[in-house]
Amino acid sequence: MAGGRKSKYQTHVEPKLLLIEAWARDGMIQEDIAKKLGVAMSSFSDYKNKFPELSEALKRGQEVVDVEVENALFKRALGYRYDEVTKEAARELDEETGEYKTIMVETKRVTKEVQPETAAAIFWLKNRRPDKWRDKQEIGHSGQVEVNNPLQGLTTDELRKLIRDD
Repeated sequence: MAGGRKSKYQTHVEPKLLLIEAWARDGMIQEDIAKKLGVAMSSFSDYKNKFPELSEALKRGQEVVDVEVENALFKRALGYRYDEVTKEAARELDEETGEYKTIMVETKRVTKEVQPETAAAIFWLKNRRPDKWRDKQEIGHSGQVEVNNPLQGLTTDELRKLIRDD
């Protein structure tokens, strides 16, 4: 826009590329990003095609989230262990001030186990090893269709008689 006013890309989008990447990383969908920037979704789509730095910022942000989801799915598919920590409030004397203060003290630590989730394992395998894990439905057909007509072989008179009997 030579000599004219700046486009919304220059004023609303370009200065916030780092923020856009963070929003994408946090899982915000592009329609919400466009709304937050104050631009129409149609303009936002045009900007992605016209300005590679915008599409790259979105891509970088989304890759991080995708990897986190993949890792979480993988963890659920295999099962995992975690430590559950219980803390309770305790009073402790502050030697400098001579006053008691409340602190949180660990009272118990238990290692717990989350069993593997079958649905996550199946989803993972179907997508990672489709050659072995896809839902197979092999249907064979010779190309020939057979029709079983119970009235076949009856004469016209016999057919008329059947119609009249009803």
